[in-house]
Amino acid sequence: MHPYLVIAINFLLSLSLLIVLHELGHFIPARLFKTRVEKFFLFFDIKYSLFKKKIGETEYGIGWLPLGGYVKIAGMIDESMDKEQMAEEPKPWEFRSKPAWQRLIIMLGGVVVNVVVGFFIYIMIFFTYGGQQATGTDYKFGFGMPPVLQEIGFKNGDQVLLVDGDTLQIADNLVNRLVFRDVETVTVIRDGSPVNIGIPEDIGKRVFYADIMGPLEARFPFEVGDVEPGTIADSIGLKEGMTIVEMAGYPISYNTDYTYAINHVVNDSTPFELKIQNENGMVQTKTIDFKNNKRRIIGFRKKPTVDYASATQLDYSFGESINKGISHGYWTMQDYVKQFKYVFTKKGASQLGGFGTIAKLYPDTWDWRKFWERTAWISFVLAIMNILPIPALDGGHVMFLLYEMVTGRKPGDKFLERAQLIGIFILLALMLYANGNDLYKAISENFF
Repeated sequence: MHPYLVIAINFLLSLSLLIVLHELGHFIPARLFKTRVEKFFLFFDIKYSLFKKKIGETEYGIGWLPLGGYVKIAGMIDESMDKEQMAEEPKPWEFRSKPAWQRLIIMLGGVVVNVVVGFFIYIMIFFTYGGQQATGTDYKFGFGMPPVLQEIGFKNGDQVLLVDGDTLQIADNLVNRLVFRDVETVTVIRDGSPVNIGIPEDIGKRVFYADIMGPLEARFPFEVGDVEPGTIADSIGLKEGMTIVEMAGYPISYNTDYTYAINHVVNDSTPFELKIQNENGMVQTKTIDFKNNKRRIIGFRKKPTVDYASATQLDYSFGESINKGISHGYWTMQDYVKQFKYVFTKKGASQLGGFGTIAKLYPDTWDWRKFWERTAWISFVLAIMNILPIPALDGGHVMFLLYEMVTGRKPGDKFLERAQLIGIFILLALMLYANGNDLYKAISENFF
């Protein structure tokens, strides 16, 4: 099966499951409170649907536009903008006829289900697959530290051990901790001895603007592995088993030296020299020009020459899995919420992604663990995004309901209709912008 097809199936299966569960979160309390649900759809059925069947009072179906799903609850101002129904006298089975507290539960149901599903999946992942531990000393040669971390005291080869006195279970997750959480001290092993590094308050912002995201790169003495045909590496005679000893005058001993040189030493407009050493110790010098290769890809895999990292498999009882799953879910949600402070910056806005960005999170080969990990994460994302106080989202309805419950005054239908239209416009604009960013990145990466 083609890798892109695997990614698409992963993404659509995960999204479909979460949409159905989210809408059930609205559907079930609505029916418990004897509120009529007229439609229950996976995906949007604008003009026509792929499938539909009416059972009782509710029409169930699958739409053709995979941008979400919905339940149409009678007597509610929603994306259907059914003004004719709202112009009639309220019926006992309609949403608007129910007490505010019942309407609030109905509107919160989808978000609550997404949160519960996220926690449940993480609990079952830990129970089924366990976890791994790879602390700083498990990385034999430490990590390559990006310049922004070297500026505050880290050095290449540091083995990350403790964060504020607690063991960092997966040591290469340090960057994520620094960006999203308040860290005061990191303890590393350097030349066999512990060294404490004080962390400045603005490190998260500095790391974000340096575009250093994702795990740290573990160091290892490397040699050239597989060489891709038709690439720069192939054209200059790079072969498996050779080593690169210098790039643009920068000495290369470890894989992370090569990464640093590619990102910070060479540039796109000036040719540079690459010194290559073959298996017999002979050194050749080749000239490379990245003028027409903005992605700076030479075309080979880095091959470790020794075992450089190890991990310990951890198994959990069901009780331990509950604790681990809840803890992991809590920090996952907190980290996602904290990233909003970066979204509202010029750089953050430029990195906002849509469906393409989310789809890239899935592997191109089938992996059930990764599928469920991504599904749990997206479930939390859907919960957080839906609770935002934007009209047309669940959070917008909740905002108006809370206003009604506090003041005793219900917003007028005309006001709610206008607010709904404004909310739909905002959501469409955000969706177009985010997916436009995906399209621009795809074109830039492949053609410029």
